Amino acid sequence: MAAGDRKDVIVVGVDGSQASAAALRWAVREAALSHRGVHVVRAWTFDPLPGPGTGLSRQRAEADRRRELDHLVADVRGETSPVEVVAKVVEDTPSAALGRASDGAAMLVLGSHGHNRVLRLLVGSVTEQCLRAATCPVVVIPARTRAPRPPESGTEPLTGPLL
Repeated sequence: MAAGDRKDVIVVGVDGSQASAAALRWAVREAALSHRGVHVVRAWTFDPLPGPGTGLSRQRAEADRRRELDHLVADVRGETSPVEVVAKVVEDTPSAALGRASDGAAMLVLGSHGHNRVLRLLVGSVTEQCLRAATCPVVVIPARTRAPRPPESGTEPLTGPLL
């Protein structure tokens, strides 16, 4: 992948949830099939607890996010994956960080938490914000309520665009 060639990059937003881990797994598989790299973004904001003795510094919070991200990437990628994975911890809101990271990328991949409409209206939805503002295709991996079916023998995995 040539430096600065963003069309060879799949950007994935992760937040430590099972849905974002599923999005990362999908993106790594897609990157292997399409010969792309993966950039994983873990956005976070520093919000220290008020009061004495909380002991959480900005540096400690960032180090914790980095450790979580490195662990997730190692679990998903495995030791034999040929896919180049770059993981970044970014102090910003998720939608802003993902918007910048995915500008000009091949695609942005996000996990859906499966929240209902009322909750989305109350707390907002990073996925919804990214869908509205993205400058590249967005793939949303739905939250699973049951285990996926194994592929039927003789079928090829889908590698084309998802609608």
